[in-house]
Amino acid sequence: VNRQTKKGVILGKDQCIDVLDAIRAVTINAAYQYHEENEKGTLEVGKKADMIIVDQNPLIVDPYQLRDIQVLETIKDGETIYKR
Repeated sequence: VNRQTKKGVILGKDQCIDVLDAIRAVTINAAYQYHEENEKGTLEVGKKADMIIVDQNPLIVDPYQLRDIQVLETIKDGETIYKR
């Protein structure tokens, strides 16, 4: 999203994408690339759905604060594998 190094240098500003596009890149678009869109990528009845629960909405938080979002829980194969 930000393409910013730890020293604050912006790398390829023209290559930045918004948060929703970034989320799609690792969910629905990734499933499509692997021809798994009928099994994964979106939350629908009958699809596999590993997910995380976070403490802030990444769609409304300042993009430079994304790194501060905390994962509260990770669910894989229907089981909690991490809980803060």
